Amino acid sequence: MSFEIVQKTLTTGKKPELQHLGMETAKKVMRFHNSFPMYQPTPLQSLACLARTLGVKGIYVKDESYRFGLNAFKVLGGSYAIGTYIAEKLNMDIDELPFEKMISDEIRKELGELTFISATDGNHGRGVAWTVNQLKQNSVIYMPAGSSFERLANIKAEGAKADITDLNYDDAVRLANEHAKENGWILVQDTSWDGYEKIPTAIMQGYTTTAAEALSQLPERPTHIFLQAGVGSFASAVTGFFADYYKEECPIITIVEPNEAACIFKTIKAGDGKIHPVTGSMNTIMAGLACGEPVTVGIDILRNYADNFVSCPDFTAAQGMRVLGAPTGDDERIISGESGAAGFGLFYEAMTNPLLADLKDALKINSDSRLLFFSTEGDTDKENYKKIVWDGAYARP
Repeated sequence: MSFEIVQKTLTTGKKPELQHLGMETAKKVMRFHNSFPMYQPTPLQSLACLARTLGVKGIYVKDESYRFGLNAFKVLGGSYAIGTYIAEKLNMDIDELPFEKMISDEIRKELGELTFISATDGNHGRGVAWTVNQLKQNSVIYMPAGSSFERLANIKAEGAKADITDLNYDDAVRLANEHAKENGWILVQDTSWDGYEKIPTAIMQGYTTTAAEALSQLPERPTHIFLQAGVGSFASAVTGFFADYYKEECPIITIVEPNEAACIFKTIKAGDGKIHPVTGSMNTIMAGLACGEPVTVGIDILRNYADNFVSCPDFTAAQGMRVLGAPTGDDERIISGESGAAGFGLFYEAMTNPLLADLKDALKINSDSRLLFFSTEGDTDKENYKKIVWDGAYARP
């Protein structure tokens, strides 16, 4: 278990366009999300005391544990993808389909009975199941081996037929895709492949809501943004949004993955323009990041616009969870789950672990740095959260 960094070495000639993730798209997405009666922007916490302690100018953490009462950001992508699917099926624009209309009996009657299916480590599936439950439609959710029973129960509570399989994440995705084809169901998956790109792209667009909110809440331009990645849909979306907004003044963007599932790190390190998956069980506490195949509709965005790609051990996320959960001075407490704390944990380790001085230098962190993080989930597995934060599991060796 180690820290490894690779920095951007390959561009694909002409850089991919970013308008589909830019501000105008984000405004459209936010209009849709703003129509939800439970919508509130999630808070951006300024950890000023910790910033002074660590010797940087500013630390800002977007706390997605407040999102729609679902304790994670993933519903932003799933709900927008389902909304755009319904709008297209009814020959409507998504602006014509606010939440109350989308869930109306009138729309349900036009659609007939539908079943949406997905594979998930927990948060994405819960967001899909929640949205489908609001629609009074059907959902089927598959989870990979080793998934949390609490996360399974939360998905079932939204009316989904859900099971933990004996497969890893990527094979659970393949199973969901097979069953969608066999049964005429709609696959709502936050990864993509040739021939399956429209819904994953809409999911990425859905994530721009949190990026646009953060931009409006920031008191100053960040110099650094840290983004954790599984398949990379969230990381690609936020990278694309900020790269489009800031252009040549874009902050330094660092992508963070667990050692056991660092498929984007592996792909970038190869430097040949191809996808390099990770296979096997991918045993990591960062369950939401335990994905072996990068998202095809986002990987070129990361290749061209992100700066650093870091593979890190599990204790990185655990340390991030503990520090965010035990604030310094007057800083707000942030309850961040294993995947949510990965990016922040990497930063904290780089700042406090003397063995990582070279990593800190490579990340170009100094006294003028203003750092933005996204805590993408809260304690979605409360038992494991307590094991890590209270009992000190997965401590730095």
